[in-house]
Amino acid sequence: MKLFKFNQKANRELPLDPNYFPMILGKKAFLKSVNEAGNPEKVSIAIERSNGQIATTKTLIFNESELQFEANYLYIERLVKTLVWLKGGWKIIFGGPKDLGERLKKAYQKGGEREFDADFMSKIYENDFVVEVVDVNQVPNTSEISKPLGRHLDGYRIGFDAGGSDRKVSAVVNGESIYSEEVVWHPKLQSDPNYHYEGILDSMKRAASKMERVDAIGVSAAGIYIDKRVSAASLFLKVPQDKFDKEVRDMFLRIAHEMGDVPIEVSNDGDVTALAGAMSLGSNRILGIAMGTSEAAGYVDEKGNITGWLNELAFVPVDYNKDSLIDEWSLDYGCGVKYFSQDSVIKLAKPAGIELDENLSPAEKLKVVQKLLDEKDPRAENIFNTIGCYLGYSIAYYAEFYDIEHILVLGRVTSKDAGNILLSVANKVLEEEFNELYQKIKLILPDEKSRRVGQSIAAASLPKI
Repeated sequence: MKLFKFNQKANRELPLDPNYFPMILGKKAFLKSVNEAGNPEKVSIAIERSNGQIATTKTLIFNESELQFEANYLYIERLVKTLVWLKGGWKIIFGGPKDLGERLKKAYQKGGEREFDADFMSKIYENDFVVEVVDVNQVPNTSEISKPLGRHLDGYRIGFDAGGSDRKVSAVVNGESIYSEEVVWHPKLQSDPNYHYEGILDSMKRAASKMERVDAIGVSAAGIYIDKRVSAASLFLKVPQDKFDKEVRDMFLRIAHEMGDVPIEVSNDGDVTALAGAMSLGSNRILGIAMGTSEAAGYVDEKGNITGWLNELAFVPVDYNKDSLIDEWSLDYGCGVKYFSQDSVIKLAKPAGIELDENLSPAEKLKVVQKLLDEKDPRAENIFNTIGCYLGYSIAYYAEFYDIEHILVLGRVTSKDAGNILLSVANKVLEEEFNELYQKIKLILPDEKSRRVGQSIAAASLPKI
């Protein structure tokens, strides 16, 4: 048998990214070849996170006799990478061939290709990152608990959404927004945490001034938040670690104290995206994807609960092409952040023939392209057609891990006509290549007002008074 190669391109022409190789096509082609070869090897992968919760995934690889070690490793490495950032956790329990497990273990050690991932998870879950290699029958089964999120709208509330390019705030009285505003800021460029603190506090005080009192504050923000504290967030990318530990981790608790010791809840903006969809649709099984400074995601399950998964799709691979753009933070290729954010628009501008002033900020570069789209410039249309294609294929990949009925697409990248183009192309990909999913999943683009401030209103519902 010939050695299996991950070299299949998308089933449609993408002039701006001709070597794009969707993860879902690679996964399906690999498993098809494994089954055709016969006598496949079983593999089980468990990811353990906080409170002993475990998410287990089972798959198949080529039998050792097929001499397909490199193909097996690439498939398993990309799958584990997906699971680590989608589920979250500090321990990988790999059940399968020992040599494959040991290679994976080495990748997550110091100096390994996934060192960033291991260090990141260690900080989040406050445990040393571990990869255990065991017999396939020794891998524990899934053991997880989901919990309710938000939907409390009584009283006088502030909803705040901290994005990478702007911060949004709403004053919400008994479920009705009486005031909303957006303020442009540049938190990812600032090393002084006072910039963030003063900006957030200023927005909250403006909202508070529109109400007779403040009963609770809900915060939606890019990053990872545990017990109302900041565990990791790109908003504070430039803040030195010592200042982060002293001034950032408890920032929202200090702000709540400054606002009168009112109850506060802080949640990942992706989860709030999904919550916003669940609240507006009166439905569940919702994956929310926010395309802005990065790719944020969140999920509401069939019970209307959040799963406790990390849902950091920005770091989940969507492209097998090893020559694709590298994410500057994780130093990995093919990650969602370069496909579903303003970075994607910027990377596609050059092959589209659009020259962008390097002195402009990423958000300003996005505005330039979107202005060209408003003017019906075919170069700009081609950019958003390409991102829509990315979206269709990636939804098919995400559906391998999430039970989805609705996908809510939000964020600055989807503003005006861009969002309609993205969804139109994504739906076409699903209809033509993944028709069963097309029949099941509905893609939803909120109206412009909801798209811009919907998360800050949903955020207001997070705390229980």
